[in-house]
Amino acid sequence: MPASPEFTAKVYRVVGCIPRGRVTTYGRIARAIGDVRGARMVGWALMKAPAELPCQRVVNRNGELTGGWHFGHPDVMRSLLLAEGIPFAAEYQVDLSKCVWDPWDDALATADEMDNLEAVIGLERR
Repeated sequence: MPASPEFTAKVYRVVGCIPRGRVTTYGRIARAIGDVRGARMVGWALMKAPAELPCQRVVNRNGELTGGWHFGHPDVMRSLLLAEGIPFAAEYQVDLSKCVWDPWDDALATADEMDNLEAVIGLERR
């Protein structure tokens, strides 16, 4: 089931913000855009993502490279992540404890650093 254009645009915005050398999960992206149960839809949205988006930085909740076939084979995704210095716990599983990035926490920190009360209030944890 394809994601709506609005949902997809939100997913792409978050994925475009994932820092080099870090990864996030489908679920963390879903929570950041206000759909705590939308992890699977995040995956659907990324199936047709533009090549310039760092989709290799999105893994499942266990750190597994479930999106690896988007690149033709998980080995390609693994190579891209290794080139960024991402640590692995197993062949196709990143070590989330060392490299996870949470878009929700980043959005709160950015809003707080800007001292922008509206930005902080606008972020509702669901």
